[in-house]
Amino acid sequence: MFDSQQAICIYMEGALDHDSGKMGFGLMRFSKHPIVCVIDSKFQGKTVQKAIGLPYDIPVVGTIDEAIAKNAEIMVLGIAPSGGKFPEAWDHPVSVALSQGLSLINGLHDDLNARFGHLLKENVIWDVRKPKPSYPIATGKAARLTNQRILMVGTDMASGKMTAGLELYAALNNMGLNVGFVPTGQIGITLMGKGIPLDAIKVDQAAGAVEEAVLEESDKDIVIIEGQGSLAHPGSSATLPLIRGTQPTHFILCHKAAFDHLRYPVSHISIPPLDEFIKLNEAVASVCGSQTKAKTLGIALNTAGLDEESANLKIVEIEGVTQLPTTDVVRFGTEKLVNALKA
Repeated sequence: MFDSQQAICIYMEGALDHDSGKMGFGLMRFSKHPIVCVIDSKFQGKTVQKAIGLPYDIPVVGTIDEAIAKNAEIMVLGIAPSGGKFPEAWDHPVSVALSQGLSLINGLHDDLNARFGHLLKENVIWDVRKPKPSYPIATGKAARLTNQRILMVGTDMASGKMTAGLELYAALNNMGLNVGFVPTGQIGITLMGKGIPLDAIKVDQAAGAVEEAVLEESDKDIVIIEGQGSLAHPGSSATLPLIRGTQPTHFILCHKAAFDHLRYPVSHISIPPLDEFIKLNEAVASVCGSQTKAKTLGIALNTAGLDEESANLKIVEIEGVTQLPTTDVVRFGTEKLVNALKA
């Protein structure tokens, strides 16, 4: 959609120190675009590292004018709130940005071309979550492929599925392997420049959209599919169409080490035992042996909130329970999962 040489600023007003800012955090970690600044008036004058401790020396500014002075060409809305709704408080700053010639990347559900299109001149708005008018109905065709199809699954929402998938993709790509990545959410689509906005697609067509995207990667020896949601979450309907459309050969389970219950607002529900949850995902994939059998390769553990000693103890504990290689791919690298895949 955009030239990767174009400079971006990330609009995170009120979200830089909140987990709803995961769109911005994903861009900081993976974007190929030069990032000239983050906009959040609470932390203006600091860097991201000094503001919230993440290892990015990106300056934080308080206004869009300051971002433009740093030669920003594109503004990215850096939040991914529950429900994906555009905050009305952002009407004014977005209007200012577009009026001054910045292009916009919008990962929220609202159609901002419809809302702000009258302000555009040569600049553009990319509504990342805008699906195609229709998709085919899935028929299980991905099962005929001979490649490895690795679906990232999680014990909860926001458990690190995208990050772990992209880290694994980068590691395999750097090894010279013929690997593809299928983005299914706003961050992955923004980073890769293509993909399917799964949570914006009609539920009857969701598995077909996944199947179509996986078939487009049929020339790859390994395809990593970004996961969404969780079979354990009562409000999630995303994992089943991912399993049906992908016909996965393998899973990688993603889990937040510090949590034993699902996140608010369903924090009254406990996370199932990991060994039992692994069996559940594999059973759903195989459908009593009638569809593709999927094996869980390993566990990508998100150890945020734990010190290094506690993280290592948790890894040992989970490997003992599941008998599967376990690592935090951000903290300790992807080697264990890469070795499991190669094996």
